[in-house]
Amino acid sequence: MKRYLKKIKEWLNELICGDGFPYGYNKLTICLKEEYNLLINRKKVYRLCKELNILKPQRTIHRKHPKHLARQDTITGSNQFWEMDVKYGYITGNNQFFFQLSLIDVFDP
Repeated sequence: MKRYLKKIKEWLNELICGDGFPYGYNKLTICLKEEYNLLINRKKVYRLCKELNILKPQRTIHRKHPKHLARQDTITGSNQFWEMDVKYGYITGNNQFFFQLSLIDVFDP
């Protein structure tokens, strides 16, 4: 089994040495399947690439606006906090849409 892994590692090194290096273990998996008729799982290719230290670092997502959680207000009585919901539907016979606005006082059950 180790002989096969050694050969696959050689093939991975050959693929990344080329001018048009297909970055990423997914693309390397496709190249191994197409060029060497190898039946291999992408997870196995990932582990082999990790052993060879040929993986590029994962990109980080930089958010323009940081996420903020909603304020948790303490509601002590009625008419302090209201929520609303808008729904719409279609009336088939009249070919019209209708809208429904529901309001609820959060304090009152």
